Amino acid sequence: MITLDTIQSRLAEAIRQSEYSQSEIARRVGIKQSQISCYKHGKKMPALDTFARLCDVLEVDPAYILGIDNR
Repeated sequence: MITLDTIQSRLAEAIRQSEYSQSEIARRVGIKQSQISCYKHGKKMPALDTFARLCDVLEVDPAYILGIDNR
């Protein structure tokens, strides 16, 4: 089952494990660094197009972030 907690925690973990700083992730995705912080701390969820770009930049499978694939 897909839950917001699963999405938030997996997205936060992908951000933490990234080789890029939050500022660099934001630059590559085309958003403000403060948005990355909000996603990391579960204050906001990214829009679908932003989510897709984040997954691409973080090199993570969207299915895993969504809790569809348990690795």
